[in-house]
Amino acid sequence: MAKEFKLGYNTGYWGQGPPAGALDAIQEAERLGYSSVWTAEAYGSDAITPLAWWGAQTTKVQLGTGIIQMSARTPAATAMAAMTLDHLSQGRVILGLGASGPQVVEGWYGQAYGKPLARTREYVDIVRRIIRREQPIEAHGEFYDMPYTKPDGRGLGKALKSTIHPYRTEIPIYLGAEGPKNVALSAEICDGWLPLFFSPKEDGFYRNCLQEGFARAGDPGKADRFDVACGVQIIVGDDVERCADFVRPFLALYAGGMGARGANFHFEVFARMGYEDVALQVQELYLAGKKAEAAAAIPLAMVEDVALVGPMDKIRGELDRWRETCITTFLVSGPKQMLPMYAELLLA
Repeated sequence: MAKEFKLGYNTGYWGQGPPAGALDAIQEAERLGYSSVWTAEAYGSDAITPLAWWGAQTTKVQLGTGIIQMSARTPAATAMAAMTLDHLSQGRVILGLGASGPQVVEGWYGQAYGKPLARTREYVDIVRRIIRREQPIEAHGEFYDMPYTKPDGRGLGKALKSTIHPYRTEIPIYLGAEGPKNVALSAEICDGWLPLFFSPKEDGFYRNCLQEGFARAGDPGKADRFDVACGVQIIVGDDVERCADFVRPFLALYAGGMGARGANFHFEVFARMGYEDVALQVQELYLAGKKAEAAAAIPLAMVEDVALVGPMDKIRGELDRWRETCITTFLVSGPKQMLPMYAELLLA
């Protein structure tokens, strides 16, 4: 039997305000059979509020956060928001979580970034237990202390249970992850993985990471239920290089500008693909303020490894290698008028 794919619409990050035409595009995506719509957050707009606003004007499409940054909220605050929205949307929430990076966590949220894997494990466990609402929450780990027991507290904390009963006792949790240990963790403790800069040529590497996590989970059927929801940029046009120019600034930003030297997880993804020399050059240019030159330094092959660019026939031919990967949901972005083409291309 041929593998069936789902299609999601990613509204992306905000600039000065909401993305133009976002609601119309979301409603069109729902009409066309897209399974989900997604929001993002960094250090501007948040991921939950737009989903509540747009979700109120849809009826079927799932509402995903891609991603909520864990440092932005305690596990209890995240669970509260997810349970509230799940009630309002009648069970349509997908809770995408991520650790972000040290520049944002320490610079914007004012928290230490250390041990993101251990923090994620604690965080997800607490969120799940709050949503299940089986008993008052007692959690005394390395990062979260509920009720608070440290000497600087008042000693008056009480183990509590959510005042609301969940609409669903299991809200799907996805993890945004790039490094091998984090990808394995997504398979072990979550219901889905949100890759960034996935390349079909790295499929075997990621499958091994996922399999490691599935083995630790001890759930024989989990791999069959697990969703890999992957964003893919699709730029259609006759001139391949000009199409690639739409993608290059995005890659330059992440490979070169998202994080400091030695602490850029996106850089490491491209290095694993075989582009370490390119990524080093891009990083030097970007951090020197030469953003246009950084983008121009990215070769076409690097773009084509992580995006689909060029004439429609070329894109159709290249899609086969994407369909053969571990991806189960394609997440696309763009204006409303592009959505029928994406549906025809990816759901056919």
